[in-house]
Amino acid sequence: MAIMKRAERIDRIELMRTFVRIVEAGSLSAAAGQMATTQATISRRLQSLELLLGAKLILRTTHAMKLTDDGERCYQHAKQLIDGWLALEDELQQSGDDPVGVLRVRAPHAFGQQQLLTPLVAFLTRHPKLDVEWMLNDKAVDFLSDNIDCAIRVGAEIDPATVTVQLAEVPRSLVAVPSLAASLDNPHDPQSLSALPWIAVSSFYRHQVVLTHRDGQQTATIAISPRLSTDSIYVARNSALAGLGVAIVSSWTVEEDIREGRLVELLPEWQAAPLPVHLVYPWARYYPARLRKFLELMREVMPQVSGMRKSQA
Repeated sequence: MAIMKRAERIDRIELMRTFVRIVEAGSLSAAAGQMATTQATISRRLQSLELLLGAKLILRTTHAMKLTDDGERCYQHAKQLIDGWLALEDELQQSGDDPVGVLRVRAPHAFGQQQLLTPLVAFLTRHPKLDVEWMLNDKAVDFLSDNIDCAIRVGAEIDPATVTVQLAEVPRSLVAVPSLAASLDNPHDPQSLSALPWIAVSSFYRHQVVLTHRDGQQTATIAISPRLSTDSIYVARNSALAGLGVAIVSSWTVEEDIREGRLVELLPEWQAAPLPVHLVYPWARYYPARLRKFLELMREVMPQVSGMRKSQA
């Protein structure tokens, strides 16, 4: 009877959330880090859940962790129950379809601090019960270890284990300062670009670039030897302005420079392929209103953001 009374006071949903996080994180210490608590707290919650269910869920050694058969069944049921609970919370807590809670988003540095900031502020103004953690990072995303809900990716390969929604495309421009452009041997032959110094944007090209003729029938692969490699399009743009070399960058970053004559487009009849922009999030049985609303926002505004264009896919 004492055991039952103790169990009745336990927040069962929190115990199940902790158990799911342990399983998906791979260890108690990793789960503690992701849940911003101590390993001792995680261990106590696991023991409480095992006591509540009367079953051993996880077998642990110094270096490994393995689910028991009961633990595997518990994990599958816990995922369903948590999804159901989240749906209930959304339904009862929100006014109409107004999102609540915290949405954790990762976005590329360039987009996140400039192109998407205005629609993000408008989104938060429209939904006062919602908070957003806006994390700027260009690296590949691990939704579990990074503890994020969704990510905006530019030019990244599609991960079949995630839900990937293409939002728009980013046109790119091949640019250099006028004096460097004037040194091009043949302004109509893409292979002549190999003789020029280059700035590589390592996220998208390193030792070669592929250009397509505007007729859509011809492609050219050009070997390059970068003077500078960077993962920042701002660094690439500023280095091109300094005359260091040729660069292929997102067109929106150099529109004004081209208009003012600081940079010129090389071989305008040849273009680098535009970069797809995706919203990516892990598969789940239930998605809270905050994620659904953010997806609606991105689908609506991304093609209209300066420098973007509607996806051709």
